[in-house]
Amino acid sequence: MVTLKELTTKKEMESFVKYPFTLYKNNKYWVPPIIKEELATFDKNENPAFENAEATFFGAYNETGEMVGRIAVIINWHEVNEQKIKKVRFGWFDFIDDIEVSKTLLEKAFEIGKSHGLEFAEGPMGFSNLDKVGVMTEGFDEIGTMATWYNYPYYQEHYKQLGFEIGKEYVENKFPFSNVDPKFFEKADKLIRARYELTPLNFKTTADILPHVDKMFDLFNSTYDVLSSFIPVSQKQKDYFKKKYIPFIDPEYVKFITDKEGNLVTFGIVLPSFSEALQKANGKLFPFGFIHLLKAKKNKTALFYLIGVHPKYQNKGVTAILFSEYYKTFKKKKIENCLRTPELASNVAVRQIWKNFNPTIYTRRTTFVKDID
Repeated sequence: MVTLKELTTKKEMESFVKYPFTLYKNNKYWVPPIIKEELATFDKNENPAFENAEATFFGAYNETGEMVGRIAVIINWHEVNEQKIKKVRFGWFDFIDDIEVSKTLLEKAFEIGKSHGLEFAEGPMGFSNLDKVGVMTEGFDEIGTMATWYNYPYYQEHYKQLGFEIGKEYVENKFPFSNVDPKFFEKADKLIRARYELTPLNFKTTADILPHVDKMFDLFNSTYDVLSSFIPVSQKQKDYFKKKYIPFIDPEYVKFITDKEGNLVTFGIVLPSFSEALQKANGKLFPFGFIHLLKAKKNKTALFYLIGVHPKYQNKGVTAILFSEYYKTFKKKKIENCLRTPELASNVAVRQIWKNFNPTIYTRRTTFVKDID
């Protein structure tokens, strides 16, 4: 018998966050979050995503009172009211290999969605486009990243048994830095700089980056607003991400390209791989977790986290300038491997950007959808 409980207190939310630490104990591919940061994500007073969204958190318990599953049920009201997408989201969805557990948790998502007049459920996904997305369907023997969820192979079977269909498909690619031949972009770099009068901006300190961050998120909004279910980043969210993430990014891994008026036309954010450092930290920054994360800044694997191109400059080759700048930085830092965060499998334009690096798909993931009866 499975019992469902809504989790609201600090102690209960800690159990929600810590549940995967038990489920994936000794799994060498799972990358744990920092517990304090994960709790802040679910705090209405901390995370500005709650200005347009609401979330309810549940734990599933067996007859002995042991937690055997969890789920966050999310309604993004911007998506529902502005985009007219009558969807209830669910995320942070983990469970043992017991169909009664997964069914009980998902039925709660349907119940909440139905009570608000929504038409279908989709997940796993977070509050917005900057959150993690998708259940893994391939790549279970690859270490995860800080930007993705890891899950066991049986997850996808539960969705199928419960009548879900595939929603959006995503792929994650990787390539060795040795695949990068500068001849593919160096000539184009010079031509495009001259043709459009563009200038790259490189940074040495976090303080140099901060004045440009709001413009970066504005460009992010204009780059991705053509995608389905895209939710713009608000000013409060800009301030939140600026405070939460920018101080931890190596300034040399942030690249901006501006036009002659100083307007931002392209940006790139790359992170060193924190996966092994997060495994060593095991959810805690102190006393030693912070040291592991600092050491990871010298990691030889680079994760391409975000790239944005102004619509006016898309398909004009401006990423050649970006790659040229990253090539210099990666060569200096002796980068060995490059990873990319999940990208829509249907996004042909993105694949074209990377084709000369001969990337290989190493992980696939998908969201699952089901109509609310």
